[in-house]
Amino acid sequence: MIDLYTWTTPNGRKISVMLEECGFKYQVHPINIREGEQFKPEFVKICPNSKIPAIVDEDEKVSIFESGAILIHLAEKTGEFLPARNPGRAKVLEWLMWQMANIGPMLGQANHFANTASEKIPYAIDRYVSESARLVKVMDDQLSRTEYLAGDYSIADIATYPWVAVAFGFIKGAKADVIGEGANVDRWIKAIAARPAVQTGMEIPKV
Repeated sequence: MIDLYTWTTPNGRKISVMLEECGFKYQVHPINIREGEQFKPEFVKICPNSKIPAIVDEDEKVSIFESGAILIHLAEKTGEFLPARNPGRAKVLEWLMWQMANIGPMLGQANHFANTASEKIPYAIDRYVSESARLVKVMDDQLSRTEYLAGDYSIADIATYPWVAVAFGFIKGAKADVIGEGANVDRWIKAIAARPAVQTGMEIPKV
């Protein structure tokens, strides 16, 4: 059994999607980040950084925070979605790290400054939306050569999808001059959205 501590964010949904794809039994523990539940001592004990998601794998007696680390753990546990050997393994890991270092932070900041911040700062909005558009163009170029980010469907796609699926329309609308048609990203989004495990995982937690 795996205990999943999560909320309704792209980072959280990476893990619920992965758990559904792997078919693992898991129990969901919603951590309401709007109400500050991530700072409660019992959660900080699992995740010192006070960020969701985190898991406790009861079978292996280990707790893990950071979505990338969790995805690698689950992939190695099930033997799927991460090749055991190079070059396939290296390709998946490089695109996973690309998501962790780029897509998540940049799209998150773009959303914050464009949609959430009480003060609209044009410089900040343009900076983060422009960089997000550049990243989507990098992704579109890669997907013109491969069906999925690293070739076959993998944890790189699972990590990236929850972010791009919700932001693609906004980013394209704001920066179509950078992205172009984005046809390859659009095709990729539709293919992943059609997977039953993704459909279920994207609805977790139900709050």
